[in-house]
Amino acid sequence: MKIAIIGLQNSGKTTIFNALTRSAAEVADYSNAKAEPNLAVVNVEDERVVRLSAMYKPRKTVYATVEFIDFAGVARHSDKGGFPPELVQAARITDALAVVVRNFHNDLMGEPTPGADLESIEDEMILSDLIIVETRLERIAQDNKKGKKTPQVQVEEEALRAIRDTLNEGLPIRDMNLAPEAEKALRGFQFLTRKPLMVIVNSDDGRFGKNASLLAELEANYRTIEFAGNFEMELSRLTEEEDIRLFMEDMGITESARSLLTRNAYELLGYISFFTVGPDEVRAWNLKKGQSAVEAAGVIHSDLARGFIRAECFSCADLFACGSEKAVKEKGLLRLEGKDYPVKDGDILCIRFNV
Repeated sequence: MKIAIIGLQNSGKTTIFNALTRSAAEVADYSNAKAEPNLAVVNVEDERVVRLSAMYKPRKTVYATVEFIDFAGVARHSDKGGFPPELVQAARITDALAVVVRNFHNDLMGEPTPGADLESIEDEMILSDLIIVETRLERIAQDNKKGKKTPQVQVEEEALRAIRDTLNEGLPIRDMNLAPEAEKALRGFQFLTRKPLMVIVNSDDGRFGKNASLLAELEANYRTIEFAGNFEMELSRLTEEEDIRLFMEDMGITESARSLLTRNAYELLGYISFFTVGPDEVRAWNLKKGQSAVEAAGVIHSDLARGFIRAECFSCADLFACGSEKAVKEKGLLRLEGKDYPVKDGDILCIRFNV
């Protein structure tokens, strides 16, 4: 899972990035648009992995991971139109966008305007997508004049025209209900406004927890989280559990920024976790909700999907309740599932295959 952290300059994106990843990326009041993005891969905190490792005592424990990419801040009302090309290109390979909006006073920018900042970011994304749509439609028109019109291109052209109309109305593509044939025709495009989007309200210590009306306004259209960015960054640098607990209690925070954002990202993207276990390795895997056992096998290794026969399956909950895998089998809670079985969150799978 890859999440792009974007926002206007001086919104505190890198502070949020450091809090999420325990990194020490430079935080500055000025942003260099040509700067390389900050990258970090972090483990998804999951108590089930801890319990499974305690039971199986494997040589290796592997958590599911999230990759965070912190891009340089976007200048408000850029005269070039849209996001910088390098940001657009990189952001397209991510699964979701996390937009950071400033909710603290800044000597350069003055008082915060989080709603207007979010609108500015959405406008820039709409403009970037619109440029791509117009460019592609121009090429299709040229090909049509040369007699290169095909049924597939016609479907693509109609879908792009509908998208252009939506973008010109100032609306994101994610709000559209595209027909299956249009979805297929647009598979090669990674439009920014089609990606799932969540909003991070970056508040200072004095404002944190006092923004009910702002959060309600944003949550009407977006999944929204409030962080006390600077506090969370300092918290991420603590190593003693007791210090962490006391600091969180002092701010009225019950869940770390990383855990909160990861959980929301899973919900936004419709992800679940399944597990493989044994004396060699206990591992958590990401999977889209509703995907099948054969698709889960493919996540582990393409050979498992290609030679899939059956999946031995039981749940973490049953394992923890029974106390051992042997007891799960004795109680008839281990199942053999076919390739179409929809994997559930917390399933433990062992793939039978033959290549």
